[in-house]
Amino acid sequence: MLVTRGPRVMNLEVVSDAYAIAAGYLRRTGAIPDTFECNERLLEIIAQRFRRGESNRIRLANQAITEFEACYLIDL
Repeated sequence: MLVTRGPRVMNLEVVSDAYAIAAGYLRRTGAIPDTFECNERLLEIIAQRFRRGESNRIRLANQAITEFEACYLIDL
């Protein structure tokens, strides 16, 4: 599904798949709670990377995990 946001088009399938991959990993490691709620911080990281041109689901997820963990460790 494509969603138009101003001049940009966002492929929700790619973003949601990347989020599912990253959130699943982060839940298993305990970095985010195991709930059904969306982690806004993680979603924003993925959306920003997608807007910058990354469209590979695995690469998006891996980059988001790396950035999230770096921020998470600083916040502790």
